[in-house]
Amino acid sequence: MSQLEALLELYIKGFGLTPPQKEFRFHPKRRWRFDFAWQEIKLAVEIEGGAWVSGRHTRGKKFSNDLEKYHEAMALGWLVYRCDGELIKSGRAISVIRQLLHERQ
Repeated sequence: MSQLEALLELYIKGFGLTPPQKEFRFHPKRRWRFDFAWQEIKLAVEIEGGAWVSGRHTRGKKFSNDLEKYHEAMALGWLVYRCDGELIKSGRAISVIRQLLHERQ
């Protein structure tokens, strides 16, 4: 688990939110996983951690693969919230997640 995932998990626990499944495999055929998922309401959170350091998911094929993953997730009815370190550290990400959980439950 990355530091950003651990921090977001602390926020989730601190606000008393329903715990998500971690590294949830959502696709029936592919090995794709969400960082956090609330399977019952099809809400997923993906933490984008490598944008400022040229991480592998911000370049060429890996970026394109991520787009395919999000496309397939939405085709299966998932709402995917993508956030980065700044959104998590500022508290803005947990605010949105709380709102989305409330709206979808």
